[in-house]
Amino acid sequence: MNAFPPEVIETLKWYVYLYFDPLEDPHNRRPFYVGKGEGNRAFAHLADTSESEKVKRIAEIRAAGKKPKIEILRYGLTEDQAFLVEAAVIDCIGLDHLTNDVSGHHSDSFGRVKVEEVTDQWSAPKANIQEPSILITINKLYRSDMTPTELNEATRGIWKVGPRRESAEFAMAVFQGVIRQVYKIKKPWLRAGKLQYHTRDTTGFARSGRWEFDGEVAPERLRKKYVGKSVRHVLGHGSQNPIHYVKC
Repeated sequence: MNAFPPEVIETLKWYVYLYFDPLEDPHNRRPFYVGKGEGNRAFAHLADTSESEKVKRIAEIRAAGKKPKIEILRYGLTEDQAFLVEAAVIDCIGLDHLTNDVSGHHSDSFGRVKVEEVTDQWSAPKANIQEPSILITINKLYRSDMTPTELNEATRGIWKVGPRRESAEFAMAVFQGVIRQVYKIKKPWLRAGKLQYHTRDTTGFARSGRWEFDGEVAPERLRKKYVGKSVRHVLGHGSQNPIHYVKC
């Protein structure tokens, strides 16, 4: 089937759905895509013609004479509830095992984190930043199990920044209002698309009109001084801007 009857759509409301590969071992089945939506959203991917990994996987299944198996995980949800369920499932399975491009969106929570990070989040002492620095919030890219390279590449690009960027000596990676790493910036900043990335898809970087910086982990004395400290008092409540300057 490629569509729900109208009466089913009315009952489903917002829902979270899963795509399974029928070619996989049924005793070790795991979805290759997690989505959310309303109406006939669950079937929309069958007509997708993009070059995504999800579309390639569907094409492989069809080439074998099969169809993806689609299951509804939860239904009768509000939009916010659907966002949270989708995000929780993606965080649980992990993007390495899915064809989703990004983690789900979170509202009041920010996804899967270590218990130590939750503790840091709500009990971290305030940072008193003395050096000219730029705070870069990476909530959408951050994971508890990021490698040093992944954290560096998530922090260094790509951003909408003004001339004040050149006054910053250090860049601080911030997640949930807490500093996770400090980098010494190699000036000048570069137009996005100049640096090589090993852990991010750089498609569109060069056309974005944004900026990136090259840098290295700051000296130990600065990391000990700032990593794990809170900058919520600097960011302000509800701020949506990922960039904040301190003493620049």
